Order: sequence, then C-alpha cells, then structure tokens
Amino acid sequence: MKWKSLLGVSLAGMVLLAGCGTSKETNSEEKGGKEIKIGVTQIVEHPSLDAAYKGFKKAISASGLKNVKYDVQLAQGDPNNSQTIAKNLVGEKVDLIFANSTPSAQHALNATKDIPIVFTSVTDPVGAKLVQSFEKPGDNITGTTDTHPDAIPKTIEFIDKQTDAKTVGLIYNKGEQNSVAQVDLVKKALEESNLKPVEVSVSTSADVKQAAESLVGRADVFYIVTDNTVVSALESVISVAEDKDIPMFAGELDSVKRGAFAAYGFDYYDIGYEAGQMAADILKGKKKPSEIKVQYPQKLKLVINKKAAKAMNIKLKTEWDSMAEYTK
Repeated sequence: MKWKSLLGVSLAGMVLLAGCGTSKETNSEEKGGKEIKIGVTQIVEHPSLDAAYKGFKKAISASGLKNVKYDVQLAQGDPNNSQTIAKNLVGEKVDLIFANSTPSAQHALNATKDIPIVFTSVTDPVGAKLVQSFEKPGDNITGTTDTHPDAIPKTIEFIDKQTDAKTVGLIYNKGEQNSVAQVDLVKKALEESNLKPVEVSVSTSADVKQAAESLVGRADVFYIVTDNTVVSALESVISVAEDKDIPMFAGELDSVKRGAFAAYGFDYYDIGYEAGQMAADILKGKKKPSEIKVQYPQKLKLVINKKAAKAMNIKLKTEWDSMAEYTK
C-alpha cells in the first residue's frame, strides 16, 4: 500500500534520501533524561499507513514517555530499500523498531532478534512468519493486525445479497504476502456465495490501471483488498470503475474516502495507537514483546461513499441506512 501527498495525514519533517526516505523527530518539548530512540520503517506512503504512524506517535506521547526521538525511513515501495532500512536501524542501535506494513516487519525481524519490534498494518502475522501465534508472539516482536476476521466475509455477503453481481474482480500483487493471504480469504468466502472470482496480478503501481481495464466485461464489481501496490495507485481503479459503472469495494476506510464505493473497515489510526500502547509498555519495561498478544482491530463498520455511488451509477437502498455510515 507514490503518492502526491500524505492526503491530510502529515508525516511532518520527512526528507527523502537517495534509495530510501529518512527523518528524525523529537516527540516532546522537554529535554533531559535518557533519550529514547524509535526507528520507524514503512514500506510506502499512503493515508492508511500514515494514519497508523500518527496513532502510534499519539499513544507514545499519551504514555508520558519523554525525550523520544523518531528516525522515520520510507522504502518507497522497494523491498531492497526496506531491507537496507532495517539494517540501518539496527546499526543505529535504536531502542525499538516500529514496523508499519508486512514487508517492513519481515525485514526488521530478519535484521534483529534483540531489538524489540512492534508492527502494525500486517494482515497475516502468522502466515508472514512474524509470530508463532497471536497468543504467543516471538521473543522480540508483537503488534496489531489490519485484518478483522469478519471484514472479508461481511463484504462478500453484502455483494452477494445487496447487488446483482455474479463475478468479483480482484487486483493484487502476488509478491505481497499480506495480499495473497487476503485474496485466499476472499476466495474462501466466495465459496459460500453465488459469486465467482476473476483475478489479475500486478507487479508495480504502473500496472494497476491496465489491470483494472482488463477486468471490464469480466467482473461485475471490483474488490480491492489492502494491497500496498494497488492502493498506492487506487485512483487508477476508481477512474475505470466510474467510467464503466462498476461498483468498487475496498478493504479499508481510507480508500472509501478517496473514492471507493464501500468498505467494512476500521481506522488505521486506532491500530497504530494500540501498537503505540504496546511499544510504551515495552519501553517502560512493564512487559516484553513475548508477553503481549497480537491484537485484532477492535472496531468494524460499513461505510458507504454517496458521491462514489453516484459516480458509479449505484442506486442507494433505504435498507442500507441501518447497516452503514455514509460519507459524502
């Protein structure tokens, strides 16, 4: 999940360097005491990940920790950059690594078994081999996942029962483990419906529009899971959906704000905040990562974009009023 801006969620002070982005921030005005260094590794800039980072920082501030210094490094969507960032943060001997996305967390764990790692925006931490289980994470890693167990089944149920669709178009990067895991869940949910999947794989964000166009005439609706590659070029899919009157469902709420028709989701700010609370406990010495269970998002809701519905020629049903929140 590169974009023109942070779309309202600013990662203030970021300066992109050759190969990867980096910045250093101090969290409090108060000086004195031992400096706490938090390394932040993020695979790419987009609103969901940026909101998670904002929530993380807010939780650290609310915890009362002082003199916190952040080293924020962006991989610009490049796995090689992400590996380099992880090694750099380990070399700097940061006190904790906040890994924002699946590849960021994987590369951080590959780089260190000693420095505590707290992740978020990870879809399948067990499948990604980050933790042994939600109840028993690894010795130096834990975090929050961006998959609510009910989100995909509820989305498929809505498409099946509330639309005339027979086929669901899926665009994703097979190189992203989190995306493969989600698509597998989508296909499993589809087995319990009258719907059939139509898949297209992409390698880069430049491939996304052509992939969306290839689904025209084959897919009755689009369902864009939280794939970093596709979501970073979401407007390409939206333009095709609007031009061809194809309802577009998304895997998270920020995509609805940007123009998707609907999503069952949660706020990434919240899972970032929850990850920040975990990090604060670790930095204060209250708990070890191995003692903190991996956590699902705590809230799930259906949000429908009225403007997108009009642009995609979708007629809103009165029965949806009791099911969903609306955004204009």
